[in-house]
Amino acid sequence: MSRIEDYALIGDCRTAALVGRDGSIDWLCWPRFDSAACFAALLGTPQHGRWKIHPCEKIIEIRRTYRRDTLILETEFETESGAATLIDFMTLEDGEVSDLIRIVAGKRGRVAMEMELALRFDYGYSVPWVTRLPEGGGIRAIAGPDMVVLRTPVELHGRDFTTVARFEVGEGESVPFVLMHEASHLEPPPPLDAQAALEATGRFWSEWSRRCSFAGEWSEVVRRSLITLKALTYAPTGGIVAAPTTSLPEKIGGVRNWDYRYCWLRDATLTLLALMDAGYFDEAAAWREWLLRAVAGRAEQKQIMYGIAGERRLPEYQLEWLPGYEGSAPVRIGNAAAGQFQLDVYGEVMDALHQARKGGLPGHEPAWAMQRALLENLEGLWHKPDEGIWEVRGPPRHFTHSKVMAWVAADRAVKSVEMFGLEGPVERWRELRRRIHEDVCRNGFHAGRASFVQSYDSEELDASLLLIPLTGFLPVEDPRVRGTIAAIERDLLSDGLLKRYRTSETLDGLPPGEGTFLICSFWLADAYVLQGRWREARALFERLLGLCNDVGLLAEEYDPLARRQLGNFPQAFSHVGLVNTALNLSQARNPAAQRGREESEEAGTAAP
Repeated sequence: MSRIEDYALIGDCRTAALVGRDGSIDWLCWPRFDSAACFAALLGTPQHGRWKIHPCEKIIEIRRTYRRDTLILETEFETESGAATLIDFMTLEDGEVSDLIRIVAGKRGRVAMEMELALRFDYGYSVPWVTRLPEGGGIRAIAGPDMVVLRTPVELHGRDFTTVARFEVGEGESVPFVLMHEASHLEPPPPLDAQAALEATGRFWSEWSRRCSFAGEWSEVVRRSLITLKALTYAPTGGIVAAPTTSLPEKIGGVRNWDYRYCWLRDATLTLLALMDAGYFDEAAAWREWLLRAVAGRAEQKQIMYGIAGERRLPEYQLEWLPGYEGSAPVRIGNAAAGQFQLDVYGEVMDALHQARKGGLPGHEPAWAMQRALLENLEGLWHKPDEGIWEVRGPPRHFTHSKVMAWVAADRAVKSVEMFGLEGPVERWRELRRRIHEDVCRNGFHAGRASFVQSYDSEELDASLLLIPLTGFLPVEDPRVRGTIAAIERDLLSDGLLKRYRTSETLDGLPPGEGTFLICSFWLADAYVLQGRWREARALFERLLGLCNDVGLLAEEYDPLARRQLGNFPQAFSHVGLVNTALNLSQARNPAAQRGREESEEAGTAAP
């Protein structure tokens, strides 16, 4: 089993695959991010499905990289007899057929290679019926509604319900393998020219990357994170998944294993803010349309997350036949958090749409009507306890961050009227904003700790409190904010990285223990920037960049003791944090400082 950080991502903005350093694709859900996996070795064994291509002989060295500003992965295998490069990518076509292409290119000498394809539909449960294509040159595998076709000039053989092959590649030669998914009741999709598809895919990603408006220091790592975020978008609908995987553990051997292949309003919103700050507004427009469809109906039925096409029922269940990543069970499909009440989502949605307008996204009357409905609903909900940003499975609480984001929702509604002339009961919203602000400052601040605290009934800290100055709720110069940052540094830092909070069964309803949450450390670096602590901000950011794997990807968490990545991978939240902090460290751009100054004008004088 490969370590989480040993994987790289390829995708087609519909789904994504994880490719190990050893040339094994151990995870792929086809044809959508949330479809059942046909390669599930990531959460089990090779017998649960994988596709491996690698040299037959001893490997001296493995080097890999993405082609510049693309999602085309190149893995170079060095052996005693020569060197060969495995090129992996997925095409980006408008049709319904999804293609995964692997090309083995000879670089030096002559290298003997082998291929092993174990297709296992329904998360490793169903072994398909495999037959040769009538025209030759490949196979067709069918189980229930799924069909996968493999075409290659290499001779294929069956062995123990697995398709295998051996071949050689010499310098200047290339051997293609084209895997295509289609519904089983249809005819096999027509052949595809692998080389032409490679060139077209490279053009797509290169042209998309050139739209990036950030050209300062760290521009390469910023573009890599932006490409990763783009790869997590579902092109047909505009939805954005939190990660392409499920059940990668937050603690090895633990039970904090969740399905992230859905669209959290919070995660998608923060992703869009990062994309917009880097100049990508098409994605913002597509997400706005997705949002309007997803939340259409009664405002009180709004959920905190949806399926990638706006599906509302995401029942959570467990796959008993999969042992889990390194024995981390259970493996969960679906997510019960879809039924939670999370107050902060109101603020994130309102802020994203407000920032989109500020950035020049054309006005959209249905979007403003939806926002007004959300505000009307919020007026009757903001004083209630919720499950909070971290989706705790213990009792609801009055989480301070949730209340702050309720203030953000009211504040952005007021600003939308003031800045863009939109219609709405602005005086009522100003009063709502004032009442929420006073409530937070009165109940969320603990004088004995000289800090804001996780919830109104607690003395515990929470990294989400770092967002108080970033949202403009209070200026960073406020002594309560300074005290909060200092307290978080004292209590939540672990080997220089930040935990989101101190886990406990009382709060979570789950056994304690997890890694450091990467986006929280990026938030701390952003807070340092706002405080003018540039050297500390830069040092922390460089430390976080050092946690990226060899192709620039981050999971959700990091274990500083075991020195390995944890959680679903790659994680949109982590790459959002990377992009935002890089922009914030660029003093000319610094969106956090600009946003904080603009939004805190009326908040900074509130009494404790």
